[in-house]
Amino acid sequence: MSWNIVLFNSRQKIKSVAELDEDQLETTDFPGILESSFNRIKKDDNHREIIGIDFTIDFFTDNEYSSNFMLSLYGENAIYALIELSKKYNWQIYDSAIDKMVDLENPEKNGFDNHKKYVEQILINK
Repeated sequence: MSWNIVLFNSRQKIKSVAELDEDQLETTDFPGILESSFNRIKKDDNHREIIGIDFTIDFFTDNEYSSNFMLSLYGENAIYALIELSKKYNWQIYDSAIDKMVDLENPEKNGFDNHKKYVEQILINK
């Protein structure tokens, strides 16, 4: 299973991408934060592949900061890892698979029933 998501750094609580206020967006070093947040990363020129437990996350990096950032996810656990990271950095996630913003505080509302199990697994492995 693979799909795309977009990370946003915004002062606005984004309810839908159609209602996005671009003046509220803040530039961020998404690739730098992603690379420093995960242990296993395969690098090939400007392509990055984060390798996690039962998931991978692909993205391309450059030297530009941006207010939004697209990633390709493979495996259900990828979204859970990004939910936890987004909570830490106050990011918001648009999920193309469900065509809406992800409720970070209640991911089960987005169809992510296994999120609680994933968080427990991460805490056990720390």
